[in-house]
This record gives sequence, structure tokens and C-alpha cells, in this order.
Amino acid sequence: MNTDHLLYGAAYYDEYLPVDRIETDMEMMKKAGMNVIRIAESTWSTWEPQDGVFDFTHLHRMLSCSKKHGIQVIVGTPTYAVPTWLARKYPDIITETHDGPGRYGHRQNMDIAHPKYLKYAQQIIRRLMEEVQPYDHVIGFQLDNETKSYDTCSAYAQKKFVDYVRTLFHDDLSLLNQAWGLDYWSNRINSWEDFPDVRGTINASLGEEYRKFQRKLVTDFLAMQAEIVASYARPDQFITQNFDYDWRGYSFGMQPEVDQWEAAKPLTVAGCDIYHPSAQDLTGKEIAFGGAIARSLKKDNYLVLETEAQGNHGWLSYPGQLRLQAFSHLANGANCVEYWHWHSIHNAIESYWKGVLSHNLKENATYRETCRIGADFAAYGTHLVNLKKHCSVAILLDNVSLDALRWFPIPDGPAYNDVFRWIFDALYEMNVECDILSVENDIDLFSQYKLLITPALYSVSDRLTDALKDYVQAGGVLLSTFKTAVADRMLKIYHDDMPHGLTDVFGMTYDQFTDAVRVGLKGESNDCVHNWMELLLPDTAETLAFYDHPHWGDCAALTGNRFGQGYASYLGCYTDGDVLKKLLSFLCEKAGVAREEAVWPLIVKRGTNDLQKEITYYFNYSEEPLETTYHGPDARVLLSGRESLESKDGDSSEAENHSVIKEGDRLSLSCWDFLILEEL
Repeated sequence: MNTDHLLYGAAYYDEYLPVDRIETDMEMMKKAGMNVIRIAESTWSTWEPQDGVFDFTHLHRMLSCSKKHGIQVIVGTPTYAVPTWLARKYPDIITETHDGPGRYGHRQNMDIAHPKYLKYAQQIIRRLMEEVQPYDHVIGFQLDNETKSYDTCSAYAQKKFVDYVRTLFHDDLSLLNQAWGLDYWSNRINSWEDFPDVRGTINASLGEEYRKFQRKLVTDFLAMQAEIVASYARPDQFITQNFDYDWRGYSFGMQPEVDQWEAAKPLTVAGCDIYHPSAQDLTGKEIAFGGAIARSLKKDNYLVLETEAQGNHGWLSYPGQLRLQAFSHLANGANCVEYWHWHSIHNAIESYWKGVLSHNLKENATYRETCRIGADFAAYGTHLVNLKKHCSVAILLDNVSLDALRWFPIPDGPAYNDVFRWIFDALYEMNVECDILSVENDIDLFSQYKLLITPALYSVSDRLTDALKDYVQAGGVLLSTFKTAVADRMLKIYHDDMPHGLTDVFGMTYDQFTDAVRVGLKGESNDCVHNWMELLLPDTAETLAFYDHPHWGDCAALTGNRFGQGYASYLGCYTDGDVLKKLLSFLCEKAGVAREEAVWPLIVKRGTNDLQKEITYYFNYSEEPLETTYHGPDARVLLSGRESLESKDGDSSEAENHSVIKEGDRLSLSCWDFLILEEL
């Protein structure tokens, strides 16, 4: 979705505020250069205090006041937390999970397979859409909020699952038992009426199929909402969803509970929520990987619908970092930056997940920095909006393989998202930008990339392995890590040589693996291999690295093989980051992937703007000043972060520096600084 201006704002909750200050808030937002707010996604019990009784007072206050102040609005459907009356009327709307029955109070613990929940959800969406139709400054709609299945294992969900499985196997139990290997431990199902409760299974194939089904519940739920919203929306209004990511106290990796590529199909634009460490721990990595995933969902620019202002404990940004973060989102292809949230909440569980304003609701340092960002976005937005990325490297991600490493984990070792971040972070630190691809949806796109990487791609179909083979045969460079091509899409382990379907591509196989205890690689530092090592047996492949071990020293750890016009490398172990970077550097050179001179913590991002000019971002994610050499066509300095920050009155136009930068010029960045160049 292309837009003519950058969107900048925050989530706003008039109904949460302890005092009436909506006019003050809108005036402060306007002063900060904010041009959009997101409302309504949290407030079902406010809009419908009792069954069939509706009160949209706060909604109309927010819509009327924002229109008065020239602020656009994204309206969220309020279905992610149910009102008390609905839980009382239908107690089993609060779902049962693998951990047992839930209790009212938490958000997102309802059963999205429950027919009454779905009925009432549809009703409140329709009523909300009727209320907002007259407002022409509503630019789009967000479906629900960070939607998941919430691990529903209810009777409703399990009945739907059995119906789903009957369709999947054409009502043939013999096919099901064979595909899932249910003869093991007498788990065979001989009658559909005997189908067991999924919560007790020890069978990964059955368990994984239920996980797929739960992800399908999310896809179907969002498609239902999108259909209703689209029936009311104007052609110029977008439909989005704020997808989130795996959580390790902050956004960490691919979301395990949603097939985001499938769920995004009814959307007109992808949205995401990205949270990350800040202050001394700010790296930009979460902004980059989250943006790469969001960008991949619709193969287009995306909206950051939530990110931190002051945020959670320990996330308070150093002076200048909030601006660094905002432009980091744009550099990855975002067209919108919205904070969660405008004002800090005075009660309940998120009281200390602080917004732009603190609890006293007055101007503060964070607010003043948002003013600088807003001024920058207004001044330079036409040069930075709709940035198109052109990456030569892609990483393939897969929900099924993620689940597989949960069923069959590496003891004390990396989970799937750890392997993904191990690869992604190494490329990021090398300043090699990459796209993210879905193994189910993006096979036809392989040929667009010079280098493909499959981190722990445990589960593969023959269609996928054939596509990878064709990719290398035609001249592509492929890197696969340990735990690749082990099982089919139902997690049944293949009974041929590993990696399944790719032994000729990699020119090697293996049939043994073990824990890596005090293991290195010959020629590298001691103990650089951790947790997992596959003992590779080269055939046509060359051995790029041997294990350094008294008993496994003649076994290959890393191989490379020419296949057709291309090259395929297999890494059979989990190594230190420096070892991985050496391999990636070697493969980038072999693939002809262009490299930046700069490396971490100086990060370089590139793209093409609407004026068909190259935009280059330089970010210094460190306390120390850094320098680098510019390589490229003549360019002008569009914006220098430190100069704008030092502008006395906050007017970024006064700090604008249009000096010309030429090939070989030295560029300097102070701590936590950024620099944006535009090709002349």
C-alpha cells in the first residue's frame, strides 16, 4: 500500500483517562506532528456494557475531536477481550487450554471457536462499523489485536479439528494412521468416535496437525472480520492487523501461533507490533527482523502499529534514541510509526508500560523528542515514504519446523527462533540486508535471490526440496543448517538418506549426530561448536571444516558442493557467531552479493524512494563515534540526526544539511546518531 505521507502517532484511549483532557491531548499530538491515532481495539465492554445495550460516547468523542484537529484515525475491532456479561452468560467462552480451564480477567483467553463468541463478535464489529461510517478521516481498520488461537482446546475446537482431519484424509482412517504412525504405543484410531483429546497425545504428527489447525482458526477468524469490515469500508480505507512476534521479554522471532502469510491474505496492508531492548541494549536487530517479516507478508511496505515510547521497565531511550528508532523503522520499509501508547495508564496490569506521556500527563523529554520526529517526518516524508527494498539474500521460515524443534528439541540447545536469529543477526551485523520468505507461500520467488538460507528447516515437502534443487541447479547459492530436511510436513521422519531429497545437491549425507562437548573446528578457536553436531559424510562435496575432537576429528562439520550452475553448503553444527560470519562472507562472495565496508555497530540500510532515487541510511548503534567511507553515486545529506537533535528550537529544517557527498568521502556519526543520504 503506497501512501502520500508518513503516518505518525499513538494508540489513544479516552475511556482509560482519569480526567477529561481530550482537547489537550489532541492539541499536544498536533504540536508533536502526529497525524494518526489508533482507537477502539480494547473497549468491547465500554461499547456494549450489557447484552444488546450500546454506548459509543467515547468513540464519538475521539472521532469528533481528532477530526477537529486534523488527525486521522485507525479504528480497531474490539474483539480481543470479552465483557463480563458475555463470560457470565456463556462461561465456556473462557477457553480450556493444554494447561486447563481459564478464568475471567486476562485478555485473549476466550475461545475463538465458540459459536456464541463468534456471533457476538460479529455483532459488535457491525455496530462499530455503522458508528464510524460517517467519519471521512477514518483511514483504515485494524482487525482484533495480536490475534492468536490462545491455545484453545475446547470441545468446540476439538470437534472442528476432527471435521478438519476427516476432510484432510478423505474420511479414511487407514491413511491417517499410516501418515501419523499411530500404531506406536497403541495410539491407533479405529473409529472417528474414538478420536482422543488432543491434549494427551505423545504423537508429534497428531500434535503438530492440531497446531496447524489452531493457526487456521486464526486465519479464518481474521478472514471473517475482514469480510465484515470490507462490506462497510470505503475503497480508500485499508484493512490491517497488528501481527506480533515470538516473545522473550521483547520481540524475538517468528510468531509460532499464527501463519502470518496466510492470515495476511485478506488484508490490504500488513501491520506489526515491534518491541525491543533500548538504552545500552539497543541494537536495531528486532526492528530489522520484525520489519523484514512484516514486509514479506504482502511484499510491500507495512505499518508499525505499536512500538515503545517509554515502554516497559528498562526501555527508556537515551536522548536521541527514539528518533534513531523511528528512522530505523522507515529504513526497513515502514510507512507508519505508532506508539503504544499516548498516555501512561493509572491502573491494572500495564500501568508501568509507559506511553509518550508519564502518569502526570505533562510534557516530558520523550514528548519533546516525538516533536522532533514529527517535524522530521513532515519535512522529509515525501523522500522517505514507500521505500522499496532490493535484497539479494532471503531466509526461509516455517511454522512447522518451529514446532518440530519444540517436539524434538536440541537438549539445552537452540530453539528454532534462536537458529533463525543466529543467522539473521550475523547478516545484520555484516550489513547484508535480507528478505524473509515463507516455505509454503513463496517457493516461486526463489530465483529472485542470489543466496537462500534455510535455518533448521526440519520439515520439507518434496515440492520444496525440488524447488531448492532447481534453484541451485540454475545458479543459486544455498546454505542449509543442521536439522534441515529431516521430516515431511506431518513430522514423520523420512526413511531415506538425510538431508531428504537434497543429498545430491549438498554432495553429502549423515546418519549420526551427538552433543557437542568441548568441540571446536580445526583452524578455529577451541569450543566454538555448541550443543549439536552432525557427523557429515561428504561424497562429491568438499569439506570446508572438520571437527576438532579426539574422536570425531575426521568427520566433516561443514561442506560445500557445486551442483549444476550453483553451489550448496551444509553446516552441520551450531557455532559461535564469528565462525558463522566467516561462512556467510564466503557464500556472499561466491553468490556475488554486494557487501558494505561498514560492519556492526554501524548499520547501513538502502532502498529506492518514490522519486526513484536511492536512499541510504547510516545508523550508529553505539556509545562511540564512528566513521565510514561512502561508496555510491553523488548524494546529498537529507538529514543528520545529531544536527537536528542539536537544533535549538527543534525545527529540523534549520539543521538541514544539503552538502554533496561523493565516492570516497568520509562520513562521521556521533553516538546513537543517524545520517540519511539521497542520491542526486
